[in-house]
Amino acid sequence: MNVFTFLFIISAICSLDAFKTAVVPNEFIVHFHSKYFAPVRESYIAAKLLGSNVTNWRIVPRLNLAWQYPSDFDILRVCDGYESSSEFIIERLQTHPSVKAVVPQRSVRRILNYDAYSNLTYIHRHPQGVLRNRNPNNDRHRQLCSVLHANILWKLGITGKGVKVAIFDTGLTKNHPHFRNVKERTNWTNEKSLDDRVSHGTFVAGVIASSRECLGFAPDADLYIFKVFTNSQVSYTSWFLDAFNYAIYRKINILNLSIGGPDFMDSPFVEKVLELSANNVIMISAAGNDGPLYGTLNNPGDQSDVVGVGGIQFDDKIAKFSSRGMTTWELPLGYGRMGLDIVTYGSQVEGSDVRKGCRRLSGTSVSSPVVAGAAALLISGAFQKIDYINPASLKQVLIEGAEKLPHYNMFEQGAGKLNLLKSMQLLLSYKPKITLIPAYLDFTQNYMWPYSSQPLYYGSSVAIANVTILNGISVTSHIVGIPKWIPDFENQGQFLQVSAQVSPIVWPWTGWMSVFIAVKKEGENFEGVCKGSITLVLESFKQTTNETHVTEVDFPLTIKVTPKPPRNKRILWDQYHSLRYPPRYIPRDDLKVKLDPLDWRADHIHTNFRDMYTHLRNVGYYIDVLREPFTCFNASDYGALLIVDPERGFGDEEINALQENVYKRGLNVVVFGDWYNTTVMKKIKFFDENTRQWWTPDTGGANIPALNDLLKPFGIAFGDFVGEGHFKLGDHSMYYASGATIVKFPMNPGDIIVGTKLNDQGLSIINSKTPSKVAKLDVPIFGMFQTKANSIQSNEEIVVNAESNLAEAIPTDYSTFKNRVLLLRTKQRSISFAKSNNHETKNEGRIAVYGDSNCLDSTHLEKACYWLLITFLDFAINSHKSSLLQNLNRITEFHKLERAPLPLRISQSIIKSRSQDNNCEQFKWLAPTKQNNAEERKSSIIDVTILENEEHEINLIKNLLGEEIAKLGQNNDYLTGMQSADSLMTPIIFLIILSLIVIMLFVLFLKRRFIL
Repeated sequence: MNVFTFLFIISAICSLDAFKTAVVPNEFIVHFHSKYFAPVRESYIAAKLLGSNVTNWRIVPRLNLAWQYPSDFDILRVCDGYESSSEFIIERLQTHPSVKAVVPQRSVRRILNYDAYSNLTYIHRHPQGVLRNRNPNNDRHRQLCSVLHANILWKLGITGKGVKVAIFDTGLTKNHPHFRNVKERTNWTNEKSLDDRVSHGTFVAGVIASSRECLGFAPDADLYIFKVFTNSQVSYTSWFLDAFNYAIYRKINILNLSIGGPDFMDSPFVEKVLELSANNVIMISAAGNDGPLYGTLNNPGDQSDVVGVGGIQFDDKIAKFSSRGMTTWELPLGYGRMGLDIVTYGSQVEGSDVRKGCRRLSGTSVSSPVVAGAAALLISGAFQKIDYINPASLKQVLIEGAEKLPHYNMFEQGAGKLNLLKSMQLLLSYKPKITLIPAYLDFTQNYMWPYSSQPLYYGSSVAIANVTILNGISVTSHIVGIPKWIPDFENQGQFLQVSAQVSPIVWPWTGWMSVFIAVKKEGENFEGVCKGSITLVLESFKQTTNETHVTEVDFPLTIKVTPKPPRNKRILWDQYHSLRYPPRYIPRDDLKVKLDPLDWRADHIHTNFRDMYTHLRNVGYYIDVLREPFTCFNASDYGALLIVDPERGFGDEEINALQENVYKRGLNVVVFGDWYNTTVMKKIKFFDENTRQWWTPDTGGANIPALNDLLKPFGIAFGDFVGEGHFKLGDHSMYYASGATIVKFPMNPGDIIVGTKLNDQGLSIINSKTPSKVAKLDVPIFGMFQTKANSIQSNEEIVVNAESNLAEAIPTDYSTFKNRVLLLRTKQRSISFAKSNNHETKNEGRIAVYGDSNCLDSTHLEKACYWLLITFLDFAINSHKSSLLQNLNRITEFHKLERAPLPLRISQSIIKSRSQDNNCEQFKWLAPTKQNNAEERKSSIIDVTILENEEHEINLIKNLLGEEIAKLGQNNDYLTGMQSADSLMTPIIFLIILSLIVIMLFVLFLKRRFIL
């Protein structure tokens, strides 16, 4: 795929886009391996292009401060705009030995913070920038620095002095009264003004370093203001790259980036963030405002070398808006990292307004500067250890000092809530070391969800833990040898088999280790906890001392194991046919959603299908995840294969394997599809103003043509009708959100087809003038079938070779839509049925299909249908037919309907099957080893030498800090005691009042009786 057919676009098509990135037409970033001055870079480009008589290009001048310094990129504009010319230019440039890559220039538009009362993310301003109705009872909410006890560090003279903090945002008004030390304001946009017209940058700067009214954490920090967003909140990759380079030249200590987006495929940006870390710039970034959904972390906050910050409320509950882990880079074949490092207050936090006064904002863009300001305090309080402070060591003290919040798991809170004072203590005592995130894996702790949600057993899919290596010793290191698996024989560790893959190089400061865990055959009937540990040895080279350090790190495992469940309790979830990440325009499953219509999140049972997974576990099912083709699993182990909203195609080998598993091994299949209509797909295309091109979706909500290929051997197919509407199934309220309908199905004894009346949503999209009160159509939406191996009709009247030509010619106007033909057929037919056959084969499986997956997907869930999923599984696995669905069966009625056409594949779709790489998972299991107690272990902590006067100063600060923390503890105990007394006083007063009421009633009763 060339750069012209590649578009990665995430857009909210509405008046205020939450995030939008697009390729800029005819502009390319030429990325060099090293930094060179401008004449040298131009000579490299000219040598390749002028030598080939190519003159239709020019280098775009970048009129900013970074232009005078060496740089590792140029922006090249192709003047004629012909695709062939651009392709030739790119090919020529990529042959130059100094050129690393040539990638499209991107524009990005983001709304920079969150408002709690809207689904949109936008700036919420108070009139004239000053808070109204100041309530002294709300001081705790406003004085965030006091809540986190920054005032205690201020008493010790720790105020951020000498720490260089860069703020990449919307700028800052000149001579703002809240700031003492604004060292430099720079503009990297195409606007002339350095001032902040959006007010977001001012607020962020205030949280970090305001010295008046709404106080910031580090009022004496040196602020470097980088304006990288215009007043309309637009930026370009190249602006960030130049600004990042300049931050490196300025030797910035901390860089706050209160923005983020789902753009980890923007390789120049991601690689530049890594370079910043390698140059000892500590980047702190917002996790994102896409919660409470899991798997919604934003980049760069989800990078291992960046401190990703989530948000909590002042009652220490995770804020609903705060994005949750896991990362989705690794899906569908692997498993995500925690991604989220720490959480802190980000709801209704007070900060500086654009010119004067204060206001409140909410969002992780608020939480990020809280941590950035705290980090500035930490560094200024431990300047004697500045040589040991780096992105890894600072992250280590932040996460080790964090307080775990009860009732929240690691994907929700990372390491926990920021504890400034504890992190300060840890930094003052810090010695360079290597640690892991997470530090251990424990299936018995609820904090470790989803690992705690289901035990392992023999034959289950392999559990994967994606571990981040943090090296506080040096920027570069490597793994020595292979990791060792040390089972704890006293705790049944011998029942486990473990494999590990590691990053060849740990750079910058971070690396990874993927751990794969399974249960051996010997543990098939074991129930309990198995323990052991993985050890790995790293060799680090510290340039400042020219020393090599060899250290050993442990990763303890505590694995809950259960006996192998029976087949009828086991479900296999198809993850393999989900997209790793949308490489093009992928529309939402629910076409009604207008504010967030593009699907940029990867599907997984632990992210957007988490609620469904929890429901299945609560009713006793065990769910395995299939990360390999259908040719790789043992169908005899599973009661049902669950296929939900697949995007990838199915290879011929997979189709044949599924057919054999259903007919010969009794595998049952449950399918939840989604809408697919090429006419609708062409209608919802949009013109992108940045690229000046029309963009059409690559698929619908699901890849229905691929599903039809898979279900063809069973005589089942979905059509192109896009249905929407509310309906009821018995007492169950249902909502069909842009679903497909069934147009082909078998008719065996006992089969069930259920239908309902739905709106023709496809028609309303194709023709916006369609009357709103058009009659609903009665259509079949789900079916439950007993397969019969000898009853399938194999002849399909499809002219396959004509598909792509026809797809291009699909009309979009209403007059032709009524007579549209989405599939070439040799003749018109009724819905085909398989012949009835009374012969029953015990091994033949059952299939249940439903045309809409939105009722299982938490992304835009309106009406959950978990009960229906359980009903399908009960039918498929246990052959139990719900009396409700039997009463609703209309198979005979739908038998009379005229056959509807099947949908075509859209011609330019890149959603292909992976049949060419159908490789099954293979693991190199580590041989069990014993820990040699006699062998001296290589410590993961390096001793450091500190000058006597510096050590005295550190000890003084530690002692003073300890005294202040002790006083704080006493005050907390006193307040707790007062609260306890108050809590006891309330019921006592209540009992006294109640007693008085009873006495009065008794007296009145006696008085009335006496009078009578």
